Amino acid sequence: MTIASKTVESEESPGVPDQPLPGQAQSPVKGILLLVASTVFFSLCDVITKHLAATLPAVEIAWIRYFIFTCIVVPVVVLMGGRRLFCAKRPGLQVLRSFGMIGSTLFFTQGLRYLPVAESTAIYFISPILIMALSIVFLGETVGWRRWIAAFVGLFGVLVVIRPGTDAFQPTALLPLLGATSWAAGAVVTRKMSGSDHPLTTLVYSAVMGCLVLSVLLPFNWVTPIGSEIGFAVLMGLFFAMGQWLVVLAYRHGNASVIAPFSYVQLLWAGSLGYLVFGALPDGWTVVGAGIIAASGLYTAYRERVRMMQARGGA
Repeated sequence: MTIASKTVESEESPGVPDQPLPGQAQSPVKGILLLVASTVFFSLCDVITKHLAATLPAVEIAWIRYFIFTCIVVPVVVLMGGRRLFCAKRPGLQVLRSFGMIGSTLFFTQGLRYLPVAESTAIYFISPILIMALSIVFLGETVGWRRWIAAFVGLFGVLVVIRPGTDAFQPTALLPLLGATSWAAGAVVTRKMSGSDHPLTTLVYSAVMGCLVLSVLLPFNWVTPIGSEIGFAVLMGLFFAMGQWLVVLAYRHGNASVIAPFSYVQLLWAGSLGYLVFGALPDGWTVVGAGIIAASGLYTAYRERVRMMQARGGA
């Protein structure tokens, strides 16, 4: 699954605060490097997911990912903070957020069965624009004309990638778009929580809830994997967990508005790995559309940072 930013909130930045945690020395360069490293792991995870999606159901792949993630994150949380990190101040919102993350994983995974990694990733990166739109409706946020223009530019970028009405259009291109929408809904819930819980609390809720919900669905979508599929599935889960953890570490070293825009590096990894593993070179339209989406997202992040600085200055 792809990563998106906190200024523009995303599964790969689960409830991260805009400011470093108390007592944490700021080191923006270190935070940027950690975030860029996380995009490598997420891209590797996506490549393996696409490989597995050819033979295994999306629910099963998602369950394996969350199961391994849970097995890793729960002991880490116990060692780092004990029981207190399992106690959410707003558990209902944590559960609701987790459903958004689960839906995002399922839609994106199913999309990878049919689409190249680069194209799926490019479409998925529309999530910052969707977060902005949903924040207006559900959080009552005010958006200026500059960010509205950036939003329309981003949507135009998605249209360039999927090209509806042409022979190149595939209905399955809507799957990563649905995944991005589901992700955006979960991100808006995260904003609703307003950083009330520790990032690791949000992380463990995402892992455990994902594992539990998908375990209920698993018996209806089970295909017994062979040896090589089991090996790839374990590797996928480890990459996913490592990417998640690197994101948490990254946002402890600086403001999200500074670090988050570097998540767009993942577009480069997605294209490169997709070509190396599957021989799928992104076509010119996908490259152009991805560039438009990235430019739109980066500008949206910049305007969000300006808005936050103005709000603090007026406080």
